[in-house]
Amino acid sequence: MRALLLLCLSVAAYAGPCITATAACTEFVTLGGGPARTMVYRTQPLTVKNDKITRALIVIHGTNRDADNFFRSTMAAAFLADALDDTVLIVPHIASAAGTCKDALAANEVSWNCSSWRTGGASMADEKLTTFDMVDELLQRLAKRDAFPNLKAIVLAGHSAGGQFVTRYEMANKVHEKLGVPVTYVVANPSSYAWIDATRPVTVAQPCPSYDRWPYGFEHRTGYAARISDEDLKKQLASRPTTYLLGEIDILPLGGFDASCSAMRQGPTRLARGQAFGKYVNEKLNAKHDIVVVDLCGHNARCMFTAEKALPLLFPKQ
Repeated sequence: MRALLLLCLSVAAYAGPCITATAACTEFVTLGGGPARTMVYRTQPLTVKNDKITRALIVIHGTNRDADNFFRSTMAAAFLADALDDTVLIVPHIASAAGTCKDALAANEVSWNCSSWRTGGASMADEKLTTFDMVDELLQRLAKRDAFPNLKAIVLAGHSAGGQFVTRYEMANKVHEKLGVPVTYVVANPSSYAWIDATRPVTVAQPCPSYDRWPYGFEHRTGYAARISDEDLKKQLASRPTTYLLGEIDILPLGGFDASCSAMRQGPTRLARGQAFGKYVNEKLNAKHDIVVVDLCGHNARCMFTAEKALPLLFPKQ
């Protein structure tokens, strides 16, 4: 009987990845000590020990909050990289039932602000709990290695609105150096960036008094990012390993393109904005960020994340 029990536990610990974008591949993560919680799609349970996992990839979805679609795209990338068995994939559903967002929420599930979730904004019920705190919780949980004792690397990636999230979280988060597990950031096709000073590559004809305010610049920051100084934001931005993953043909005003004057001052297209921001950060702050242009990809997460150039960034070699 004891041998049978050990065999069952071994099978449970090394079960194959959960690969359907259904409730069977989700679990809730408690935030701030509870009862607030957020739902994530994941390929492996986050509370069951699994010695085989050596990498974690967290992907932040786009403006439509379609975590299920992003989970499918992330799994497609992992399949192409032959990484499904040794990588835990996590796609949080940053749900909102506020404003024009109409997500159905489970009991105690956090409702985030319909817009500012992508820039570290607070939940609708608790101004001290932000979307960046949520990712802090995920990273800290992974770094404890309770479930994944052999974890060696974490990648945080996001596309479009998720890319906006990742670029700002990269510079603002307070946990990066404390985790004990290296974290890299992949910023794919966002519509805007938080520029480090008042310089911009483009001028616009109309008055644009708010172009340097958060989330387009550092002025008047709100949410999680307001907890840190300008200088620390710059230091963290420069020191943390980041790749701007840009679509070669993401040059059309489609897919929620930000055409505000604050965004247009950063460049006429998402491709131009990413190239300009990465170049400026490298030159001004002596950063070592990479700019990778993906051939023949437009504003499409699956095209971007399954491209040959993207796979070694999302699934780095151990």
